[in-house]
Amino acid sequence: MKSQQRRAVSLRISVTDRCQLRCVYCLPLKGVTKLPAGDILSFEEIIRFARAMQAGFDLLKVHLTGGEPLVRHGIVELVAGLAALRIPDLVLTTNGQLLAGSALDLKHAGLHRVTISLDSIHDETYQTITRGGDLKRTLAGIKAALQAGLAPVKINVVVLRGLNDNETADIAHFGLAQGCQVRFLELMPIGCARAQFRDRFVSSAEVHQRLASSFQLTPLDHDIRRSSRNFLAVGRPGVSGTIGLISSKSHPFCAGCTRLRLTSTGQLIACLAREESVPIREFLRTDAPEATRDLQELAIRQVDGKCLRTEFDTARAMASVGG
Repeated sequence: MKSQQRRAVSLRISVTDRCQLRCVYCLPLKGVTKLPAGDILSFEEIIRFARAMQAGFDLLKVHLTGGEPLVRHGIVELVAGLAALRIPDLVLTTNGQLLAGSALDLKHAGLHRVTISLDSIHDETYQTITRGGDLKRTLAGIKAALQAGLAPVKINVVVLRGLNDNETADIAHFGLAQGCQVRFLELMPIGCARAQFRDRFVSSAEVHQRLASSFQLTPLDHDIRRSSRNFLAVGRPGVSGTIGLISSKSHPFCAGCTRLRLTSTGQLIACLAREESVPIREFLRTDAPEATRDLQELAIRQVDGKCLRTEFDTARAMASVGG
């Protein structure tokens, strides 16, 4: 592939459809069919995909997701295999429940940083949203990630009306005091969240208004390729740092999107909001040059086919696409 044809791309790779939690916006409490292990991409196939994208694109980032990636046996070995490719930004998103015991191993394997889901800092609310999660374990995971140097540690908060919207400032103060960046995400009408979207949705504009009562917020320079619009937040004496707003619904960031998603079963997805996907597993089962070229051409068509969207149009569960 000629150098002038190289396009920037950022990969989100789902390593498993499984998760030990059932967050209300991500997975239904019951009726989740676990895929057979044989249907899930092997580590070799995942690394082959990353290598092909690195050869054909300007690969900016590889972001490992799930489900919950830390429930995948051998995840540290996968991180090591990807780190060997010298990817500029190697990231993992986790609910934090297993992070305390693996943060240092992940760092030694070559992981650069982590993003941790933390939708409440109150035990009862956390249990309600995650349907069974242990807040203390996630807080221990945050501490372990910071100690291991998996920085910047980013905390993601999906804001839900009537559940955690009244504690946005408290979560921000907590995260910034720990030395983390805190990002507030709009609920997306995807999968099981579609039925509750109208009642639970809180816009980023409203979150900004709530935060502005506790922080001085100064906009930071924005990279169009990034989903988060960031602010320097200055609050109580000694509490300051970066707060981000991710406005997937109210202000889509399609114009600068460079993301491609690979599901744990080998489906390539160009847009989280649309139902379309392309099966590519057959190209990952061999490292023959022609298979690599075909895979790169498919990826190019997906990147070039990106367009501005107006609505979400997918019923897929978030855990199945590594949102």
